[in-house]
Amino acid sequence: MRRDFVDSDLLIHKIISCATEVHKHLGPGLLESSYERCLLQELELAGIETESQVSLPISYKGLDIESGYRLDIIVSGQFIIELKSVDELQHIHTAQLLTYLKLSGVKTGLLINFNTARLTDGIKRVSI
Repeated sequence: MRRDFVDSDLLIHKIISCATEVHKHLGPGLLESSYERCLLQELELAGIETESQVSLPISYKGLDIESGYRLDIIVSGQFIIELKSVDELQHIHTAQLLTYLKLSGVKTGLLINFNTARLTDGIKRVSI
């Protein structure tokens, strides 16, 4: 088994553990921004490198267009975490993350919806 595959799975597991800890303490029903701040704190406590609210320009025929798109969280330059606090994840949320992956060149992302009774019901792994 390839080491980078094992390491990425381990990192995904750690990210989900951090998100679960946030959900355990806060529960559903808060704003996305509240979950983002708390998840960033948990990831930092776990020693995981993050960037938040990273600007994502659109590159069109060699021209970078500042579009106002922002990535919620990038983990170790390897994963995008897109946070939601909605009644249920929709196809458009997955499409949004797929577009972010394509535009950023990152291959894997996690879509996490904190507005669920059980967080595991609100997590989706997306890869291109």
